[in-house]
Amino acid sequence: MAMELRGASGEGFATITRDGRVLDSWFLQLRLTAEADKVATAPLTKQEIVRSLGGSPDGYARFDSIRDVDIVPIHTQIESLASAPTGVHDSYLRLHLLSRRLVQPNRLNLEGIFSLLPNIAWTTLGPCECSRVPQARMEARKRDLAFEVTAVDKFPRMTDYVTPADVRIADAARVRLGAYLAPGTTVMHEGFCNFNAGTLGPCMVEGRISAGVVVGSGSDVGGGASIMGTLSGGGKERITVGERCLIGANAGIGISLGDDCVVEAGCYVTAGARILLEDGRVLKAKELSGQKGLLFRRNSQSGALEATRRAPNWDGLNAQLHG
Repeated sequence: MAMELRGASGEGFATITRDGRVLDSWFLQLRLTAEADKVATAPLTKQEIVRSLGGSPDGYARFDSIRDVDIVPIHTQIESLASAPTGVHDSYLRLHLLSRRLVQPNRLNLEGIFSLLPNIAWTTLGPCECSRVPQARMEARKRDLAFEVTAVDKFPRMTDYVTPADVRIADAARVRLGAYLAPGTTVMHEGFCNFNAGTLGPCMVEGRISAGVVVGSGSDVGGGASIMGTLSGGGKERITVGERCLIGANAGIGISLGDDCVVEAGCYVTAGARILLEDGRVLKAKELSGQKGLLFRRNSQSGALEATRRAPNWDGLNAQLHG
């Protein structure tokens, strides 16, 4: 998949500790740019805040004594999204571009992002350094404010930064910032979507969409199903799922699926798995990667993994759920 060669810029607010450590950046306005200067982040004046973001955020920039952080208005620009990110502001702008659907997964460079993002406590009052949590909790209780730590991680929930109205997310904690969810997508309670991954059309997600994975329109990732990503195990292969595919409950794939494929419930197809074809040949599954109209199943008598050509299509997504 070709990289996005354009740059990007955005305005928003950053959370910065007293010693200058950047915890996050929340971009309210962002755009792709044909040309940009080198990567840079600069503070905004009060007049620039109003001009760029409107009057409503005026006054949001402040010192938060509970978390001991400054909330600072910023402008960030990136020269080219094909180059690797260089810092927290740069990384967050890229994650926002994905979740705001301005760039599709795998079309911008995220190399090294784990080493750039700090591991912090995500609280109901905003990001907080882990070492500050006990004091922050006490300060919040003194002021009769609710304070809850929802996660300790490098990546926040998508919905704390980008909340699209045309998707359904049953459990917000299971969709990370940087997920790309097309209109009409439903992510059920046990579904999960990582950053730099997502759907390109209405989909049902009850299983796991790992980093780097893209699922085509009209497809269903069944309950407990798993699609291998690129973060663990040294995997470099980008897995794609075509349109109108069904990955059954507790099934999984380590190969790409073309359009109109079905993986039987409970059937896991890794790249090295040996697949029996209808003509008696046996191939490694990776040789079938990306082919259309296949049904992958495990023979209930012999235990062999089989791939057959599908004749009838499955009924597809429920239009009432994904309109």
